[in-house]
Amino acid sequence: MENPEEKNEELQFSNRIPLDELRNTVAEIKGQLNKVIIGQQDFIELLIVSLLANGHVLIEGVPGIAKTITAKLFAKTLKTDFSRIQFTPDLMPSDVLGTSVLNMKESEFEFKKGPIFSNIVLIDEINRAPAKTQAALFEVMEERQITMDGIKYDMEYPFMVLATQNPVEQEGTYPLPEAQLDRFLFKIRVGYPSLENEVNILKSHHDRKLTAPETLISGVLTPEKLRNFRELVQSVLIEEKIFSYIAQIVDKSRNHPHLYLGGSPRASIAIMNASKAFAAMSGRDFVTPDDVKRALAPVLRHRIILSPEREMEGMAPETVIDMISQSIEIPR
Repeated sequence: MENPEEKNEELQFSNRIPLDELRNTVAEIKGQLNKVIIGQQDFIELLIVSLLANGHVLIEGVPGIAKTITAKLFAKTLKTDFSRIQFTPDLMPSDVLGTSVLNMKESEFEFKKGPIFSNIVLIDEINRAPAKTQAALFEVMEERQITMDGIKYDMEYPFMVLATQNPVEQEGTYPLPEAQLDRFLFKIRVGYPSLENEVNILKSHHDRKLTAPETLISGVLTPEKLRNFRELVQSVLIEEKIFSYIAQIVDKSRNHPHLYLGGSPRASIAIMNASKAFAAMSGRDFVTPDDVKRALAPVLRHRIILSPEREMEGMAPETVIDMISQSIEIPR
């Protein structure tokens, strides 16, 4: 007679790719950040997903809700270099990329690298710099390199841009070009904490006294381990019906009556890569429709443009994204 226990063992699910170490490291990063950051679990999770999916992040929220400190502490959990650039209206491209300086000894120009030459780069108030400085970021964000005086300079691995902007105070700001917005994997909207979390924030600050939050955070992830994790994420299985599901959603955004501009093919790829990272972080080696749904709003909200009529009515991009999602049949 067949042993039921043996049958159960045969039916037990096992991954094709080893994801235990990835999940443990993600939990460790969250644990480090939770020592200081309270009530921003979705924000932290999306930062980790973008890191695993090799993408850049635009962080939007009103002042004082821990956008910058969360980005700084997140960078500290990685055993890599970190730099911060404060964007201002008088910032020049050379202030970001670097400039050629005459070496008097050698009687020739040599390139002095700017603050963009780091691993994790935090750009504070990215929409405060003029168009020519914004344009300086196009090449480095897409190709992880800059070209100066005809010479190509590659960025060290890994390279990730975390940019913040304030959605309220628009005086003296420059709207980001659509081409630049499209280079961000996610746009993360950070809101106010709940009443309970705000009480915990006050207690945490009181208990820390004068201790700098950076001293509480330890490095968890090395570049070598990150490279391995990214390879695992890229190996996550996606079935044909999931490809079709993603493509239908993005295609619908291009023909939706409430939208002036829909998602690009880069948006489709971003949804796919983010879905793989969500699946891997959940311990699965295959993507489900729920993984796709979790990626839709942060990937599409900054890529789509509402029609003038819907914008005047105050409709949010997330509302249209939800409408599109509900109109497409979920694959089984």
